[in-house]
Amino acid sequence: MFSAIKGKSESKTFKPFGDAAGASSDEHHACAMVREMIGILHIPEGLRDIYGPECINKSRFEKAIKDCMHSYGYSDVVTPTFEYFDIFNKERGTVSSRNMFKFDDRDGNTLVLRPDVTPSLARVAAKYYKDCVMPVRLCYRAKQYINHTSLQGKLKETTQLGVEYYNDDSVCADFEVISLAIESVKACGVKNFKVVIGNAEFFKGLFEAAHLSEAEEEELKSLIEQKSIFGLEAFAEKCDAPDSVKKIISGLAENYGKAEILKELAESGLLSETCHHAVERLTALSELIDDAGYGEHVTYDFSFLSKFSYYTGVFFKVITYGSGEPIAGGGRYDSLTGQFGFEVPAIGMAVTLDYLMMSLENEKLLPAIEDKCAVIFYSEQNTGAALKKAGDIRSKGKAVRLVRDDDGSLIRTVIDYMTEKNNDDVNRFTRELETADIGEIINMI
Repeated sequence: MFSAIKGKSESKTFKPFGDAAGASSDEHHACAMVREMIGILHIPEGLRDIYGPECINKSRFEKAIKDCMHSYGYSDVVTPTFEYFDIFNKERGTVSSRNMFKFDDRDGNTLVLRPDVTPSLARVAAKYYKDCVMPVRLCYRAKQYINHTSLQGKLKETTQLGVEYYNDDSVCADFEVISLAIESVKACGVKNFKVVIGNAEFFKGLFEAAHLSEAEEEELKSLIEQKSIFGLEAFAEKCDAPDSVKKIISGLAENYGKAEILKELAESGLLSETCHHAVERLTALSELIDDAGYGEHVTYDFSFLSKFSYYTGVFFKVITYGSGEPIAGGGRYDSLTGQFGFEVPAIGMAVTLDYLMMSLENEKLLPAIEDKCAVIFYSEQNTGAALKKAGDIRSKGKAVRLVRDDDGSLIRTVIDYMTEKNNDDVNRFTRELETADIGEIINMI
């Protein structure tokens, strides 16, 4: 109800080192205590506290996204915050080892704070759903921990809400997950966004057709990520690949746009069989996307690479104004579950709530929070009556706060504040009960 009650305070200047050059030992001790307290109040770089209206909004967005996932038939699952290192090792194609928070338990096992939820869910699917003949749909809310370098300015702890869809290799499954990502961000109030879609199979076919060494692959990936037109042309010129492949490589940075770009590539006659199959898959997906009315939000980009090497087919990211990082993303990973003994195709996506809320805040789109909680001001002699009144209000499904105010100073501060703000509610305020837009104020002093 009252997000802030402002009172007047005397201005004082704190001088931690004293006025004199020769400060006393007591003053030095006090300074040391202040420094220690400042250190205790700080948190490590890349982490943040969430409180007040932001925390309320976060809870609301989590519910909106979860409701969306449940409407598609996904079931909740919770995995441990930390697991064995082997779940996320290099062979899985997940986050680099140097970007993980690692520690040892008492038995000498290396454990990792979860840097990526997808391998954890693949393990769960293999352990508990291996005998299911129907497609398996799981959803989650989980914290993710990545030890970025401080220079990157990225969050090291984020909250993700995502889904994993197992045992369906169809284009319809690809569409379902992408549409769920779109509906999830829309449910949180994001309006201006783009879904950028690529295909890992296309790059696999391109690298195979170009007969590239491992070092050349890494160099080409770097040039693609930079969207370096001249760099890609120079690479195509020097690499030992067929002319048709060279032409594709040199034009990668410019091969992006709406669904028309897919038709142009498919009819170019330059693609290998694997690349052609990838483009055909994207074409079928684009038809479903356009039929659903999502086409205005979608771009197809053949210079888009994912940081996760376990992707085997379609992958995507959702970008918007006000955030330097994607607010959602995902893709198909048909080989990852097999590493856990569950040989099924799979696709998933996740919304990173921290970056989504950052974009809404920067675009001034975060909804205002109305505090409709009742407040009971009471004195010591009226404690019993106040507790009874609070119980009656809560039994009706409403929220109430108890505020002890023996001398009536707090409630007078509230009245003064409301009067200062020219709040019409103060005109209807009584000593017994007040029902107004701001909630209920009950005075038992």
